[in-house]
Amino acid sequence: MREALFTTSQDVPRPRVEVFRFFSDPANLERLTPPWLGFRILTPAPLPTGAGAVFEYRLKVHGLPLRWRTLIETWEEGHRFTDLQLRGPYALWHHTHKFIDLPGGGTRILDRVRFRVGWGPIGSLVTSLWVRQDVERIFRFRQVIIERLLGPA
Repeated sequence: MREALFTTSQDVPRPRVEVFRFFSDPANLERLTPPWLGFRILTPAPLPTGAGAVFEYRLKVHGLPLRWRTLIETWEEGHRFTDLQLRGPYALWHHTHKFIDLPGGGTRILDRVRFRVGWGPIGSLVTSLWVRQDVERIFRFRQVIIERLLGPA
């Protein structure tokens, strides 16, 4: 199966440094994840940050309990970071978070997710029927929460 690509952006009226700080705090991930996923961070506090940090999560996908391990692969303080799934439901999950100053203030949040389910042709079917819609639904939820927490564009 070929990898799929999902991108989205959102503008918020907060300075880039503040927005980066919010997103780079792993504790905020639970706030940004829809409750129907039952997402919980298993890594004990204090949570690590920066390149090389590894996190363990628990979640449910369509009722199926899963564990997920993520590596912070790249880290450019105040500008971007990338997380890579080491173990979990995907054959590939590579998520780049990027933060750009907007003219006149505010920040544009850019997300780029490369993902692949695996399982050959069956994975392609599963992705087209469910996975892409699930990813879009998760990010729509996240945008609502971001607007609530960081303000509308």
